[in-house]
Amino acid sequence: MSTIAAIATAPGTGGISVIRISGEKALEVAERVFKPANKKSVFEMKGYTACYGGIYGGGNKLDDGILLVFHAPHSYTGEDTAEITCHGGMLITRRVLRACLEAGAVMAGPGEFTKRALAAGKLTLTQAEAVADIINSKSDQFLKCAAAQLDGALYKKIEEIKKTIMDLAVQISAWIDYPDEGLDSFEISSQAGQLADCRLRLHLLLESYDVGQALRDGISVAIVGKPNVGKSTLMNLLVGCERSIVTDIEGTTRDIVEENVILGGTLLRIADCAGIRETDNPVERIGVVKMERRLEQAQLVFAVFDNSRPLEKEDYVLIEKLRGKNVLCIINKLDLENRLDMAYLASQFGRVSEISANDRSSLKKLDIAAAKMINPEKLDISSGFLANERQREAARKAEKAIEEAERAVLGGAALDAVGVMLETSLYHLAELTGENVSEEIIDEVFKRFCVGK
Repeated sequence: MSTIAAIATAPGTGGISVIRISGEKALEVAERVFKPANKKSVFEMKGYTACYGGIYGGGNKLDDGILLVFHAPHSYTGEDTAEITCHGGMLITRRVLRACLEAGAVMAGPGEFTKRALAAGKLTLTQAEAVADIINSKSDQFLKCAAAQLDGALYKKIEEIKKTIMDLAVQISAWIDYPDEGLDSFEISSQAGQLADCRLRLHLLLESYDVGQALRDGISVAIVGKPNVGKSTLMNLLVGCERSIVTDIEGTTRDIVEENVILGGTLLRIADCAGIRETDNPVERIGVVKMERRLEQAQLVFAVFDNSRPLEKEDYVLIEKLRGKNVLCIINKLDLENRLDMAYLASQFGRVSEISANDRSSLKKLDIAAAKMINPEKLDISSGFLANERQREAARKAEKAIEEAERAVLGGAALDAVGVMLETSLYHLAELTGENVSEEIIDEVFKRFCVGK
């Protein structure tokens, strides 16, 4: 296998950059590029040690830097690995990488270091996928989930299920192959109970998928209300800058303005929508139609009401549209004289937050209110979750096979038929953990990785 190299740090100007080299000739490449200040050979360096020295390419000194060495199999990839740290300028970083390539390495592909770790048995496929999730995490909650995955939470849970099914499959196989050996007969209730338990555990994992996706991609939120209640001011408060245009003219917001923000420890995809009202203006009407469509799709709604104005027809229309939805009622302009029927709104909505959107201290109130509504803690981080569609589909097929086996046992089906169903479930569970996947699937998984990891 070729020796690969890539820039492991993010592109751009910074304090340092790291160029990672891995493969059979990693130390040989490092020896040609890096000259230790103590005049010793790179091959003399012990694993997990660092050395200061000069970095060379094309016969010229490029920079001063640090070399880290990891000997196989005690490295991330399981291969000999070297990491050269240089100053963080884009030009110098690329020159050091070029020197490594000229010294015998080849450019690494997306995620190729992690792919080699998978091939070496250093990681399972679910752990490898967790590496990409950690790198791409946009909220504290999802980062914690991804870290648990990297620690093997999902793999361990699936292995427990596999062990139960494997034990049942072995017993059935022994009963079929050696019917005259005096083996104890099966307790039907016990078999069905164990299968039901496995099916339930998979079902709970499948239910966690939507929560995990919401934490990964963000929860869609629509800010709605009649014109001039302060929706755009609220949007700007959440974003932290003048993202939406704010005026006293009704109908200023005509198209949907979208931004990602962190609130309640979770990523929210917030949309500032046009005010709900009847209008003859065809352009404004398009904005209202878009608002209604976004309202239908939203997982969470911030319904804004003006504390300084009594409830009007548009407010009551909106309240009716929000029936059955996950809504945070936001009473805005608390700094103005109260003319709003707060008691009525409290009776219509489960959660109410009273703020002044032009006061930054209101952000803390919204953060607390959103955290209570989103409640990401309902996802048991320590027990693992299904992180992507590949895992979900494998779990769904495994659950179906276990359910069929459970019905077959209760229906008195032949044991060899039950055994086939159990083998099918084991096949799909092995797909989930990566023990039974094609090279095409592995390649697809690593397409979403950055180069250098």
